[in-house]
Amino acid sequence: MAAVTRHIPIRSDVDVVEARAASREVANRVGFSGIDQVLIATAVSEIARNIIEYARAGEVLISAIDGGRRKGVEIIFLDEGPGIADITQALEAGFTTSRGLGMGLPGARRLMDEFDIASRVGRGTTVKMRKWLA
Repeated sequence: MAAVTRHIPIRSDVDVVEARAASREVANRVGFSGIDQVLIATAVSEIARNIIEYARAGEVLISAIDGGRRKGVEIIFLDEGPGIADITQALEAGFTTSRGLGMGLPGARRLMDEFDIASRVGRGTTVKMRKWLA
């Protein structure tokens, strides 16, 4: 499989739509079903919206990956926003510091096979997610 990577700056709702479409495109090329493409795109939407809400701007890298015996999609979000003081609390369903439902991070984590978040207060946040083709 040829390397497929998309880089999308996240600054507005239009960028969220573009990231969602790009994630579906890459997932389709890898061979994910339509249902899995929607799940991946939904996770991308959740984290991209968090970037706009909390950091105002960031970026997403969406890549097809080959893990030896399996193929998948890796999505990495980067921002230089305020960071997350308590990641454990932020990953609890229903926790929010804004007017949202608190489903962004925990919802995305549930939809993906691998989910990792690193954050430094005042420095920004990196979220790395992977979904593997069954």
